[in-house]
Amino acid sequence: MKILIVDDEAFIRQLLEQTLEELEDEGVELLTADNGEDGLALIEEEVPNLVFLDVMMPRMNGFDVCNTVKNELGMSDVYIVMLTAKGQEFDKQRGEEVGADRYMTKPFDPDELLDLAVEILGF
Repeated sequence: MKILIVDDEAFIRQLLEQTLEELEDEGVELLTADNGEDGLALIEEEVPNLVFLDVMMPRMNGFDVCNTVKNELGMSDVYIVMLTAKGQEFDKQRGEEVGADRYMTKPFDPDELLDLAVEILGF
């Protein structure tokens, strides 16, 4: 199983990696990307089970990545959790429109994030 973390902020990627690293004991591989383009390339190449995807990023935003994965490539088995600092209803609606499976706002509770990953991956 694979989890991909796509966020342009290094400390957020590190926090997510530290939060999820105990899943490596369960055989989960953690992958990271620091922009939307690289994230999309990794999704196509590695087909992760779960993606934590930031919304506001350089080169390609999270909405565009999610739309490409879900609607253009038809990769419905890739579970996408959108991460954003914005809690506005518009963003949530936009996330739903592009096919996001879940939506979490920053700052997030690491325990909640780990529980979500465990639930999605079926541990």
